Amino acid sequence: MGSRSTNAVLSFHESLLRQADVDLLKGPNWLNDTLISFYFEYLEIKRFQKNPILLFVPPDVTQCVKMSRRGDLGTFLDPLDAKRREFIFFALNDNEQTDHSGGSHWSLLVFSHPERMMFHFDSSRGSNQEQALELSIKLLQYFNMPTYGAFTEAASLQQSNSYDCGIHILCNAEHIADYACRSRKIENCPLVDRQTVIRKRSELLELIYTLQNSQ
Repeated sequence: MGSRSTNAVLSFHESLLRQADVDLLKGPNWLNDTLISFYFEYLEIKRFQKNPILLFVPPDVTQCVKMSRRGDLGTFLDPLDAKRREFIFFALNDNEQTDHSGGSHWSLLVFSHPERMMFHFDSSRGSNQEQALELSIKLLQYFNMPTYGAFTEAASLQQSNSYDCGIHILCNAEHIADYACRSRKIENCPLVDRQTVIRKRSELLELIYTLQNSQ
């Protein structure tokens, strides 16, 4: 059983999904960093065809940014050409450790350069607000923008259980990125449809096996 769980299922650019990761999609489970990193990478490369206005920052990089001093942010964000992007998506976790992954809640933080604003989408409203605000101030300073009044808790579909926060940020990221590409803004983006959230686990499984079969 143990060896099966470590079997590689899919290698996709910088992401490697193992059976244990994929199995998280088959039941009422909390999504890990690996799955979120994979889908962020898929969105950037495949879904949005490397659109230069978009940047999807994976959980491990977001965690490094969150735990670093303001003056060190360039170490992580400059190689991603962050200052040239219009809309940047951060997978935010409430984990306070730097030496291992973990935490108990995911939310989505989006920087809009055209609006000079940080938008926080939390499917359990208030759970990650303090962390999101602290990270937003640090990021706005990195972008040389004023911080006062530049953070907002955006309207977000609320999760109906204790484990779907990761699914919500994946659905929100794709939905908001699509809206941003069309509207060149984040404000007034409509809520993601609940049926989209309900279908996402099965759609992710189908996507993973489709990519696997194409290799």
